[in-house]
Amino acid sequence: MLIDNFNRIINYIRVSVTDRCNLRCKYCVDGAFPFIPHSEILSYEEIIRFVRISAQLGVSKVRLTGGEPLARKGISYLLKELNNIEGIDDISLTTNAVFLGEKILELKDAGLKRVNISLDTLKKERFAFITGVNAFDDVLMSIEKSIYAGMNPIKINTVIIKGFNDDEILDFARLAEKWGQHIRFIEFMPFGSFDLWDAATIISSQQIEETLKTRYTLEPSKSNDRGPARMFDIKGSKGKIGFISPVSTHICSECNRIRLTSGGKLRPCLFSDVEYDVKKLLRSSASDEEIKAFIRETVKVKPERKGEMGQIRKCQRSLRNIGG
Repeated sequence: MLIDNFNRIINYIRVSVTDRCNLRCKYCVDGAFPFIPHSEILSYEEIIRFVRISAQLGVSKVRLTGGEPLARKGISYLLKELNNIEGIDDISLTTNAVFLGEKILELKDAGLKRVNISLDTLKKERFAFITGVNAFDDVLMSIEKSIYAGMNPIKINTVIIKGFNDDEILDFARLAEKWGQHIRFIEFMPFGSFDLWDAATIISSQQIEETLKTRYTLEPSKSNDRGPARMFDIKGSKGKIGFISPVSTHICSECNRIRLTSGGKLRPCLFSDVEYDVKKLLRSSASDEEIKAFIRETVKVKPERKGEMGQIRKCQRSLRNIGG
């Protein structure tokens, strides 16, 4: 079992399989779009070995992220191999869903049971403006195909930004109500070296909740699993609303995860630029026991919290580098 210095059990790893993405979202991309050289990206075999070793330490949950994970070829092979690892009982995928519809049955056959979809607008023209790609219809089709394929739950993650898409809060709630799926509103987080993010652009979870309550009755969800989201049932619907509040509140006491970047860095905290190079061990003659010791030591330096309230510092790397 992996336990950090603050008695949090770490049983969840988010694995970024690539820093490449087919979208160019304005809050993620800043001018030039440099990629990590292909030779520096972890191979599937290296990821599989790392997850197998982590499972022996008590990790049971894995989420594949990017960039856009479906931009990497052969992702179904990775899913299938991870599903065969003893101790891993929950594998999910975070995607922008542009490619999801054409691959959903293949992914299901490989063992995928649930999916998280990043979607920040329900307006076709605004989607093209935000992402730089005219693919809104592909995303909606992918969501529908995922529902028919039996993905459960489908969690749609929406970053709400003041003056950008905060006029769509009720529209997203209607989508959750109509499709009986989860909509999770996420506060705008401080990533990247550019200037789009500042405190004035944040719409807090409390403000979003107040807007929703003008139209809907929200009841605390009894099926709330451990995680960063506060979940609510929409009265009279199977849909659920979640709030992820990394900026306005401290959710760090519930954190049970570490991150493996596509470039082979182990990152104990999303909001810190501190990371540790496990790729050197994976590409050397290091034994499984040496890698286990490395993972244990990395977990031990996981900070208690992301920073004092009102002193949120921008991380210099974007989420496509880190993994969502």
